[in-house]
Amino acid sequence: MRFNVSSTSLSNRLQTISRVQSSKNALPILDCILFELADGVLKMTASDSETTMITAVEITDAEGEGKFAIGSKQLISSIKEISEQPITFNVDPNTFAIEINYQNGRYNLIGQNGYEYPVPNRLSDSARSIAIDAQVMFNGINRSLFAAADDELRPQMNGVYFDMTTDSITFVASDGHKLVRDRELSVHADEPSAFILPKKPALLLKTVLPKAEGEAIVRFDDRNAEIQLTDYVISCRLIEGRYPNYNSVIPHDNPFRVTADRLAFISALRRVSVFASQSSALIKLHVDAGTLTVSAQDLDFSTSAEEHVLCEYDGTAMSIGFNGPFLIDVLNSITSSDIVLELADPSRAGVITPAEQEENEDLIMLLMPMMLKD
Repeated sequence: MRFNVSSTSLSNRLQTISRVQSSKNALPILDCILFELADGVLKMTASDSETTMITAVEITDAEGEGKFAIGSKQLISSIKEISEQPITFNVDPNTFAIEINYQNGRYNLIGQNGYEYPVPNRLSDSARSIAIDAQVMFNGINRSLFAAADDELRPQMNGVYFDMTTDSITFVASDGHKLVRDRELSVHADEPSAFILPKKPALLLKTVLPKAEGEAIVRFDDRNAEIQLTDYVISCRLIEGRYPNYNSVIPHDNPFRVTADRLAFISALRRVSVFASQSSALIKLHVDAGTLTVSAQDLDFSTSAEEHVLCEYDGTAMSIGFNGPFLIDVLNSITSSDIVLELADPSRAGVITPAEQEENEDLIMLLMPMMLKD
């Protein structure tokens, strides 16, 4: 087998798909990238046995067909040091000896039989599909993924829940302390369906979706999913189990409404959180007419901080405590200039929304409070 390929294109694709690989694989061949040359196209695959990522790259002067695998670390490290130029692969299909020639030199490697590389699980005949605009899918995953849990006892919480209806698609993630519900009204399914996407493929999608064009075609059954993008295909094992009824935990009658500048609020939180207790990360918010006071203290070291942020509020003065890093994560996932914080009392969850929702979007974030000592 022989073919020519751009060093930059090959390096970029290899670095992207190699993110799916695990540091400890049950099968040694999963430390490799699978190359498949057929019909003048070079397809590359990386996998950790549960999640698989496939891409293809343009080649020229291709001769022969077949499969071979190369250890990813050595290959990626060597290819990325070559400046943009055509490089030539010569592969012996019998011994899998590989020679890579470039302008000023060559590499000699020993590959493995590509036909021993595991193939991703096939979808059943009853698999359903839905087309989602790539940017819409990126927004849903990007805004919700940080809230997903890492809980061995509740594995169904360890991913992003895709809840599809004939009216919308809703991206949901929660770890019990925070919850994100991002409803996109521009996407419609033929029939109600749902699945839970694990964190790893969600992170991979978060990486490649910003550069994707057009729509992402999502096909799934009860166990597996396949997401087809412009340049990549991601196949993965889904999280089995029933996702909790997320709508039931979102309060809809919080009477107190605080509107504040999002960036000013984040800046104040970052400065004040330096003085919060390292064990609890508790931040106290006190709202009064026109003022949001952000404060923290660490009794063990006798340190404290307090800062005032202008806001719109005309309700009863009240105080509530939140985990500082959680609150900052929530605010960072919103893009509007102003946010609305809806409160009821210090023991009930706070609901945070953009002051102005984006078109065809309904974004709600929920954060559970922490008990104040005073």
